[in-house]
Amino acid sequence: QVQLVESGGGLVQSGDSLRLSCIGSGFTISSYWMYWVRQAPGKGLEWVSSINTGGDRTYYIDSVKGRFTVSRDNAKNTLDLQMNSLKPEDTALYYCARSLRWSSVDYWGQGTQVTVSS
Repeated sequence: QVQLVESGGGLVQSGDSLRLSCIGSGFTISSYWMYWVRQAPGKGLEWVSSINTGGDRTYYIDSVKGRFTVSRDNAKNTLDLQMNSLKPEDTALYYCARSLRWSSVDYWGQGTQVTVSS
């Protein structure tokens, strides 16, 4: 059974840091591109970051560049998102997701809530 489980969210103040983690089970993440996607209250899904299978190529939405860092540990089957200099506009439910290269996302986690107060 494929599962993605996120953790690490919380309530922080503007300027603080958080580290989100996502652990995969029932599959080997090394075969998959992995993503972080967020959904702010009352808004649609927003792609945040991608990382390729080897972890040597990363991509970010402009609004988080220089503040967020995505990484993966294929040996531990985990995906992380280090978030620094958090802003109130980063408040959202953060999901991790997977896809095969050039394919659509086929599994999502349940999400972890990040709330940044001003």
